[in-house]
Amino acid sequence: MPPNVVFGNASVEGANRWGWFLGHFITPTDDPRSTPLLEVKWGVHKAGDGRNQWATNVEAATLSILINGRFRLQFPDQEFLLSREGDYVLWSAGVSHYWSAEEDSTVLTVRWPSKPEDSKGIPT
Repeated sequence: MPPNVVFGNASVEGANRWGWFLGHFITPTDDPRSTPLLEVKWGVHKAGDGRNQWATNVEAATLSILINGRFRLQFPDQEFLLSREGDYVLWSAGVSHYWSAEEDSTVLTVRWPSKPEDSKGIPT
């Protein structure tokens, strides 16, 4: 029987999955962190880290919230600099984006739903 309460560390548990620690990809499937409803990422990024290729999620909406640092998100028609604790960007499925950490940054990201292979890189 799976536990009803789970205690852990997001950074440690997400270390082998680029920070993702809750979602469809957690095994065993009866673990409370295994769910198709959403994914959660604790992203710790060094200054200069980034994704320089456009990507999109086919079905998932995404919310990224700055915990600390300076973090830039680029979209086709606009960009946002998260610079104050609690700054966030929310975007719908199908919206292309890439990102860069201007300072050492920690960002909490939530996606819903959690679907295998939903994130797609877009060739430039």
